[in-house]
Amino acid sequence: MLAFNTFYISAGIGFVSEKRIERRLTTILAADIVGYSRLMSSDEAGTLSKLKTHRKELLTPKTTEYNGRVVKLMGDGTLMEFGSVVDAINFAADVQRSMKERNESVPEDHRIIFRIGVNIGDVIAEGDDLYGEGVNVASRLEALAEPGGICVSGNVYEHIKGKVDIGFEDTGAQLVKNIPEPIQTYRVMLESAIPAVNTSSGKAKRSLLWPALAGSLLLLAVLVAALFSQSLWEDPPSEATTLTAVSDKPSIAVLPFNNLSDDQNQEYFVDGMTEDLITDLAKINNLFVIARNTSFTYKDKPVVVPEVARELGVKFVLEGSVRRIGDQVRINAQLIDGASGAHIWADRYDGNLADVFALQDEVTGNIVEQLQITISPDEQSRRTKRDTESTAAHDAYLRGWQFFRRNTPEDFVKAIPHLERSVELDPSYGQAWAALAAVYWIAYRNGYAWSIIVNPDKSNGVSWYGALNKAEANLRQAMRNPTPLAHQIESQISLEYRQYEQALREAERAVGLNENDPAGHLAMAWAQIFSGQAESAITSTEFGVQLDPQFPGSHLYARGVAQLILKRYEEAANTLERALAFNPENRAVLMPLSVAYTHLGRTEEAKVALEGYDEFLLFFSPGIETYLTRWPFRYEADIRHLGEALIKAGLCCNTDLETYLEKLRKGGTLE
Repeated sequence: MLAFNTFYISAGIGFVSEKRIERRLTTILAADIVGYSRLMSSDEAGTLSKLKTHRKELLTPKTTEYNGRVVKLMGDGTLMEFGSVVDAINFAADVQRSMKERNESVPEDHRIIFRIGVNIGDVIAEGDDLYGEGVNVASRLEALAEPGGICVSGNVYEHIKGKVDIGFEDTGAQLVKNIPEPIQTYRVMLESAIPAVNTSSGKAKRSLLWPALAGSLLLLAVLVAALFSQSLWEDPPSEATTLTAVSDKPSIAVLPFNNLSDDQNQEYFVDGMTEDLITDLAKINNLFVIARNTSFTYKDKPVVVPEVARELGVKFVLEGSVRRIGDQVRINAQLIDGASGAHIWADRYDGNLADVFALQDEVTGNIVEQLQITISPDEQSRRTKRDTESTAAHDAYLRGWQFFRRNTPEDFVKAIPHLERSVELDPSYGQAWAALAAVYWIAYRNGYAWSIIVNPDKSNGVSWYGALNKAEANLRQAMRNPTPLAHQIESQISLEYRQYEQALREAERAVGLNENDPAGHLAMAWAQIFSGQAESAITSTEFGVQLDPQFPGSHLYARGVAQLILKRYEEAANTLERALAFNPENRAVLMPLSVAYTHLGRTEEAKVALEGYDEFLLFFSPGIETYLTRWPFRYEADIRHLGEALIKAGLCCNTDLETYLEKLRKGGTLE
């Protein structure tokens, strides 16, 4: 989830002392649960109960038996390490065979099924965590595995052939994203012990795989592993991360279109077109549209449409491809019934790059027609209205947006010239101005060292406060032709200045322009939390989770803070722990979590969480004012509620809290 969608998210960058990097060759196993979101949605309690039983009776004993260890949680999956490749394969085969037996008496749509990938590779070890290409490849293999199956790399097969009573099927060399050479893959044949069989010739190439791997903050990884580590071997987050019912609205997920261009550098263009289609459809109030972040979790993965539809709770799925050669563009699109997998409609659109907006309008218009949705004249106008009519400005924006979405200081620096070029080509391009404002606003909120990043000699960089000035200047330009993103940022900056009514109005405007944008509901939740409307904020986060079921961390974070303000401490602690499990990089969660632990009498855990939050502050001195200034509550009772818990956790003394509260009273910003 992008930083502007959270309010206070960690910087995503830290300083690591210079020391020798530990590398080693090891066996890595990656696993996940097939259709986990669907299972949690249909029967959360039952799913959790089954997982606990499997953990106790099967997974934990087998991990010990085969000398493995759980490294970390990755989304709804787990990363493991084995000292022996034989142990890793025997473990995987034993677990999959046992799970097949355990599932025999379970209805098909309630079965817990694993997918497993195994690789031997060079890794970087940092504490208990592992990074590097060896880990990346294991994760890619896991996604290529069939439900209930095991996929291994060629080097695993070469090491293990003849050493285990298991057969292997040669599934050919697979080209995957960000790995320069194709990966030779094999399917473990659990049914029989036979030699490897080559079945790759004449077989359609599988889709590319582009998994999202987190872990940029090494220090936090150790902390989170110690405090809140969760895996398939432990209780997973109990939050239902998918939509349980989409009311009576037609509902749709737009999967990332495939890039069929000869030039793979056109990926930004194809991704941008997918996002534009999502945005256009999301402007229709009578249509429920899954958010971009969740849709893109399926990028470059082989998908089964009915399974995707069940996981996301939608009735329809849109797939497609884009080929761009020079100025020529071809779009293929297929609308698919989520229940049956049958094609409802398909078409091809050819045109010049200058016609790309018209092509997109034609695609969305046909979808609306096929779904038989009635839209108002205002919605029709809003759907067809473009933020820019300049294809060159839009192209520059897409290039910048590609870097912006990576959400690192270095990528932000790369995004800026493209976004500046976009507004130079079209000075009225509101979304591009809003993206520039977002870059500088996030830099300010997260304390990015812009003077170091932009210019190493510090002679011409952007200061911390300079980032805020630039955010506000770009936002003024964006507000000439406002978009939901502009209103979201305006709401957050208004909270920075404790302008609560303005923050609420701007969040309302963001939601009004696009009810299907989870970021708008999240901006509303934070405005409500800090304005003293915590109960309403919980409802806003529910909308966010429904729209973005694969990225619930930011919404859970806001919900946990709302529960904390309402003094529902047990709920708050559970919710904030889940938020941290989904997004370990958001160390801002640690401060309210420390408060919740303190009120529950979990003193030691509160202190550890508080220490982790100290690391998040980076350039700031730890202290009550530093902590609470970043939480602009409207009412003294809410600030005192947090402050007194922080003092109890060992942060400072009562005098510091009273001094800070008196300062706010004198400034007239406290009620």
